[in-house]
Amino acid sequence: MSRNSKAVVSFIVGAAVGVAVGYFLNSDKKEEWVGKLKYQADKLKDKFRNKKQQLEDALENELT
Repeated sequence: MSRNSKAVVSFIVGAAVGVAVGYFLNSDKKEEWVGKLKYQADKLKDKFRNKKQQLEDALENELT
């Protein structure tokens, strides 16, 4: 990909992200979306904590 085409693609992606953020900030469903994102983030945190605990338990069992 040439340097100019990379710049054009970067501009288009940036513009698309800007439009999406603008739409989100002006949306009536903003609170609903934020709530869903927080819920999903909490689920991921819990899943990570569980996997971390499983790994720690497995390592402890291997070392003893």
